[in-house]
Amino acid sequence: MGIIIGVIPGLGGTGAVAVLMPFVFVLEPNQAIAMIIGAVAVVHTSDVITSVVLGIPGSASASVFLLDGHEMAKKGQGGRALSTSFISSMIGGLIGIVVLTLIVPIAAPIVTAFGSPEIFALIVMGIFLTALLSKGNVAKGLLISAFGLALGLIGVSPVSAEYRYTFNSEFLTDGIGLVAAALGIFGLAEIIDLVAKRGAVSKERVALGGGWRQGMKDVGTYKSDVLRGSAVGVGVGMLPGVGTTAGAWLAYGQAQAFAGRRRDSTFGKGDPRGVIAPSAASNGIESGALIPTLLFGVPGAAPFALLLGVLLIFGVQPGPSLITNDLDLVYLIVWAFAIASVIGAALAFFLARPLARLSFVSFPVLAAALIPILFMSGFQEPLHLNVFYLMLALGIVGWICKVTHIPRAPFLIAFVLAEPLERYYFLTVNAFSPDEWMTRPFVIVIAIILTGAIIVPLVRRQRKRTSKVEETMQFSEKSDMTVPPFVELAVSIAALLFFTAAIVMSRDFSENGQLFPLAVGGAGILLALISLGWDISRVRGEGRLGRFDDVWLQRLKIVGMSIAWILAYIWLVFLVGMLVGSAAFALVFLLVVARMKVVPTIVYAACIVGALYLLAEFAQLVPPAGYLL
Repeated sequence: MGIIIGVIPGLGGTGAVAVLMPFVFVLEPNQAIAMIIGAVAVVHTSDVITSVVLGIPGSASASVFLLDGHEMAKKGQGGRALSTSFISSMIGGLIGIVVLTLIVPIAAPIVTAFGSPEIFALIVMGIFLTALLSKGNVAKGLLISAFGLALGLIGVSPVSAEYRYTFNSEFLTDGIGLVAAALGIFGLAEIIDLVAKRGAVSKERVALGGGWRQGMKDVGTYKSDVLRGSAVGVGVGMLPGVGTTAGAWLAYGQAQAFAGRRRDSTFGKGDPRGVIAPSAASNGIESGALIPTLLFGVPGAAPFALLLGVLLIFGVQPGPSLITNDLDLVYLIVWAFAIASVIGAALAFFLARPLARLSFVSFPVLAAALIPILFMSGFQEPLHLNVFYLMLALGIVGWICKVTHIPRAPFLIAFVLAEPLERYYFLTVNAFSPDEWMTRPFVIVIAIILTGAIIVPLVRRQRKRTSKVEETMQFSEKSDMTVPPFVELAVSIAALLFFTAAIVMSRDFSENGQLFPLAVGGAGILLALISLGWDISRVRGEGRLGRFDDVWLQRLKIVGMSIAWILAYIWLVFLVGMLVGSAAFALVFLLVVARMKVVPTIVYAACIVGALYLLAEFAQLVPPAGYLL
């Protein structure tokens, strides 16, 4: 599943893990965790395929392969580029796992000495770094983090055992499910965006060509680049929030710098070293990200926020207690990642050609299958049909984030960390005075790191104002649509109203229950005001609020139709159930939107329903029943 999802642009590791999350509820803990780790370990092995063959990044981090990988494919060396990438990716993952294995016994006595102040500070650092180091507006990155924390407060308070923000709804008493949140903000948002573009993901074909064996030889020839790329990846992965994209570009930059010293650089023109270094780094980052996730309970990247959720589902608390009580589980994860890296590389060689063809399929055709699968996946945790409306709402929020250049990874990480952040904050302020916990050595170190993370972007921003900066390495998570200034202004105003309402409603909570909501709401209002100030400054600088041009209006019309189709599917499921509703939806959607012929439409719709039936019958997933059927 990880290899297949990696080929589909936009979904990435988070999408792969989210789609697999429903199986967590029907598998044994060890099996479920190994499955999740296996998906994460191979996504970046396959996302290079579309970058090399089509010039379409399978994920944001895979954009680095457009420089040399795609250039090699244009020269008939696509097979060589993929071969070097697959092998380097496997080696990078294995090196990261070796580092994790060596660190665990060394870190164990240090981690077990951590108290609630240190863990609280680490969680804060993880949330802040994820937002600060994301591309785009830093204030909006922090703002979406606050939004994730706010949604994480819905349900029972971990410190006062009272219901918060449930609006007397039984559906919300257990809070918002992690699977539904991830699939909405990432999966449905991508479907809305890509269906709006119509057509296939890519229209250009570049032959894979030969050179598969030469690619393997290149890895041996440039083994120093493999090792340096892996080292960069593992180091970046250990820093929460830096992410695979930044790590891949750092690895590319250092490889280019070393090649420049030898005066033999052909980077950007089809140099295999430009593929080897970021490939090794990408999987090294994923294995390195396991270190903060397991040892401190702070996700190193968005997919590991879902892994953290899986561990919590099974009653496993990441952090110091994991090292002392569940050390065998740590080594299960180590071996699962190592084995998946090897198997993933082997499968990628065999599946590269057929998987590359997926990107030539009209996206509405893929959406007809993805929409039922995503909703069936999201239904498994709450087993309540209202989760469909929640997923659609978060999907719309995710799409707005894409077109306004707001990163979504900070939302998911903050959402997962909301409960432990509140718990450790409560323990810290009740067990220590401010002077005691703020002056603990590790807390001071965290404060210094955060201060540096805030100051450095401000210095860079000032430098950009005085000199023209190259933008060749700036790949942010966004749609190809540039929004008028008034749209971002409206987003900031909506955020301000949202957090104001959250504070007003928190007045009904107990003293302990309202402590954290007030902190989150206050921070959200402050960030919304800062964001609003920047938006107003932009409007004044451009001298206009802007307006939707004809292209934008047409795209918005299609986006509205996409949302309407998804809403129609939800109503069908409410009425006649998942299986019958999916069949009816697929038939009409494929005929009207994808414009397929009748016979292929019937066959494909039958395959979709058959897949859902098999998931229900053999994987024990529960398809929702309708009011009539």
